[in-house]
Amino acid sequence: MRCRSLLALLAVAAGLSGCGSVNERLSAGVGDLVPQWAGGLPADAPPRPGTPQYEAYMKERERKRLMPAADREKEEQAQKAATGSTSGEAVH
Repeated sequence: MRCRSLLALLAVAAGLSGCGSVNERLSAGVGDLVPQWAGGLPADAPPRPGTPQYEAYMKERERKRLMPAADREKEEQAQKAATGSTSGEAVH
């Protein structure tokens, strides 16, 4: 009887240790698929480093950084008017 209990305990321990290594590898990719309402990435989160979208995002960010503040504000107001947004803050 003790032998069966020990085998069952070992099987459960082996199963749980396997889940830990699988979750470590999957968490980076699966985290992007979780909807925002369930705790996933917000809609305005930047792209992941190493992707082509990230390179384009960084180039645009650098372009805006080098732009004079007055021109930057005009561009932001034009973007808000085009998207119909009234404020840049997220609603929680």
